Amino acid sequence: MAFEIEGKTYETDEEGYLANLSDWSPEVADFMAKEDDCDLTDNHWEVINFLREYYEEYQIAPAVRVLTKAIGKRLGKEKGNSKYLYELFPYGPAKQACKYAGLPKPTGCV
Repeated sequence: MAFEIEGKTYETDEEGYLANLSDWSPEVADFMAKEDDCDLTDNHWEVINFLREYYEEYQIAPAVRVLTKAIGKRLGKEKGNSKYLYELFPYGPAKQACKYAGLPKPTGCV
């Protein structure tokens, strides 16, 4: 599968995750979000950027429980909870946010 932005083709797996992590850009994230009828706000970007940093450091996309705990440590209790993260990413905070961040599907996500 693939999609195109401004003449450049981006390969994805069958679930829409980027095949090549180095293809990611904020424009790619915006495109993917719009496909899901989602407009990315500063709060979305805060989580997406956090995930990209987390992946750079640990070389793994965190499952939702780990993500929630890590966000809470970094951004505070009011953001480090499932309710807040599901409001931003209703299709699953770990899965959807990782997809927009250009990361692989988190381990443990079915």
